[in-house]
Amino acid sequence: MKTMTRGKVALRTDVNVETVRYYEQRGLIPKPSRTASGYRQYTEDYVERIRFIKRAQELGFTLKEIKELLSLRVDPETDRDEVKQRAATKIVTIEEKISDLERMKHRLKLLVTSCSGRGPTSECPILEAMGSEESYRTVAD
Repeated sequence: MKTMTRGKVALRTDVNVETVRYYEQRGLIPKPSRTASGYRQYTEDYVERIRFIKRAQELGFTLKEIKELLSLRVDPETDRDEVKQRAATKIVTIEEKISDLERMKHRLKLLVTSCSGRGPTSECPILEAMGSEESYRTVAD
C-alpha cells in the first residue's frame, strides 16, 4: 500500500495542510498510522475522504452534517432514504438563506436609492436607517 505525507494529501485534494490537520482534530478523517520515525502515513482513502468533505461543503453541508454523512456512508444498515432526506432538508435551508439574502438585497437597494450620495454622513439615510428603528422599519416595510 502506497502512502504519502500530509503535504502530498493537501496538494492532491487542493486544501491547505492545516485543513488536513483540522479535519483530523474534528474527527472527519481518522488519525493516520505512523512510521517508526513518527511520520504520518496517509493512503489514497484519505484523499477520497477529503474530496468527499470538500464536495459536501460545496453543497452547503456543515462539518457536523458532513461527519454524520460520513457515518451514514459506512453504515450498512443505513437506507438511501436517510441520505435523501438530509439532502432535501439542506435544500430547504438553502432556499431560506436565498430568501433572506433577497430580502437584504431589496432593503439595501431601497436604502441606496434613498441616498443622494452628497452631504454630511450625519444626514445619511443609510446610516440613519441602521441606527434608528423607525427609519429602518420605513425601509423594511
